[in-house]
Amino acid sequence: MATLTPAARRIGSAVVAALGLVRAPFTARGNRRRRQEELTLELLAQLTFIAEGIKHMAEEIHRTNLIQQHRLVTEQLDRAIDDPSLAAALSTLNGISDPKRRQMMFANREYGTILLAHRVGYVDWNELLGHLRMLSRNEVFAEYWERTVEHRRSLPADSLEARVGKAVDTIMEELADDPDEWWVVGPAPDPAPMPGNAPDPAPMPRNAPDPAPMPRNTPDPAPMPGNTSESAPMPENMPGHASERQDQRHS
Repeated sequence: MATLTPAARRIGSAVVAALGLVRAPFTARGNRRRRQEELTLELLAQLTFIAEGIKHMAEEIHRTNLIQQHRLVTEQLDRAIDDPSLAAALSTLNGISDPKRRQMMFANREYGTILLAHRVGYVDWNELLGHLRMLSRNEVFAEYWERTVEHRRSLPADSLEARVGKAVDTIMEELADDPDEWWVVGPAPDPAPMPGNAPDPAPMPRNAPDPAPMPRNTPDPAPMPGNTSESAPMPENMPGHASERQDQRHS
């Protein structure tokens, strides 16, 4: 078997070292790209988690505002019911006695409370219809509903209150035709909640694991060739170094 001369061995060593330097930047670049992709996915997961939290918070704030606004209205109604002078300033019904005015205002208060329960997601549409069927059997509420028919004509046709008003109109009409089967009167139940009238959204997980933290001490990627301050030392046990030492001993 032929043996390589020291010069050929040195040339072979240089070729092997050069190939290593050529492969190094591609390997480092691939590792850096994979790490960047992993960091991007982690960042997207964190942003999605934050977006869901913000959406949930916005829904909670909206429900809180609805409840607060209803509380202010009911406080005014309660004061007007207790004071006839305030009732005359608040009510828009004319030609009725003070006791009748108080009844109309209280019926309005009860109707608003039931509607609020649906607005905040406490009851769905089908449950709302059940409460309205019960309320519509009351003679005072039936009179209130008849006296305020003009008020509801100013509501936007696509609003929730307009839709509820049409449902109560249907309930009243069917109750007049067949009052004995009051529990089935009114619109047919919805197979699914209407948009905007859905029940409470699923709560945020309480014990959800924290998202993966961003790495703080990530090692720097391997330097690109040409930008390094010092070249990597050649290994001492490369074949070329061994042959040089042998040549020096022979000489």
